[in-house]
Amino acid sequence: MSNKKKLIKPIIFGTILLTAIYFGYKKINFSLTHETTDNAQIETQIMPILPRTSGYVKTLMVQDFDSVSIGQFLVELDDAELQSQLAEMEADSAQVQADIANAKASVQNALISLKVNKGNIDVANVKMQQAINEYNRNKNLFADQAITQKQLDDSKYGFETAQKVFSNAQNDLTAAQSKIPVLESLVKKSEAMLNVKSTKIAETKLKLTYTKIYAPSNGKIGKKNITTGQFVQAGTPLFAIVNDSTYWITANFKEDQIKNLYTGKQVDIRIDAFPNEKITGTIESISDATGAKFALLPPDNSSGNFVKVSQRVPVKIKINEIEKYKSILRAGLSVFVTAEIK
Repeated sequence: MSNKKKLIKPIIFGTILLTAIYFGYKKINFSLTHETTDNAQIETQIMPILPRTSGYVKTLMVQDFDSVSIGQFLVELDDAELQSQLAEMEADSAQVQADIANAKASVQNALISLKVNKGNIDVANVKMQQAINEYNRNKNLFADQAITQKQLDDSKYGFETAQKVFSNAQNDLTAAQSKIPVLESLVKKSEAMLNVKSTKIAETKLKLTYTKIYAPSNGKIGKKNITTGQFVQAGTPLFAIVNDSTYWITANFKEDQIKNLYTGKQVDIRIDAFPNEKITGTIESISDATGAKFALLPPDNSSGNFVKVSQRVPVKIKINEIEKYKSILRAGLSVFVTAEIK
């Protein structure tokens, strides 16, 4: 019995030692034949919903985490103020249109008056020629003492009067001609004002379309940042739509690991939340810059004290058979990625 007891301890120790050697060998062999990283997560498209105009929230058609489809009505802002502005602008536009009609009528009247003035000049010219002839004839008759001095003076006064009438007709024609450009400029000014009014009306109508917000894609609503009756400014995030049909993985491998990675390489994926699911993926692309270069304040090794830090390179991985795993995929979940070295 004592000999048996003496043999148990070496056997237990040997078993533990062999087990440790076995698992140690497996771990070392795995690390030598695989590249791994736990600096990875599931990604998807997240589209923020932003209003393009300011206003009070009139209708809110979704709740937190609701599923939505593209084109679905989500939010309506109160448009009463914009409708009032539109009505005022349309009334102003109608007034300008009436002004244009009046200005065009004034131009037509001026053109008609111009024709009348030209006709008056012709009549005045005929009368003046008649008065000249009569005056010249009376001068000859007076020289022959065939008429009296009064008759000669009357013909002279008639001639001078005809000259004045002709001169006044010419002045009236000049005045009528000068009015036409002024009236035409008024027409153009009114038309320009109408274009401005029409542009503002179109802009207001466009803003009215902004009061109704529709889903730009399929997905699920995130947490809402608004409630009914709340005033929101243009560009304020209301909530986000998470695209639940497109997923991929971004794995940040160390810079000394990417030499064994290439586009099309198969990798194994383990989601921390579902460790028993065996998922595979395919490397789609490898970033041409390290993750630090995309930071808000990228490090500059040429300034300050330099401390070497192993950089990480983002690698985009496509999830194979994604339809099979869509129910468990969530944007932001941590994953462990393994790539076999070949």
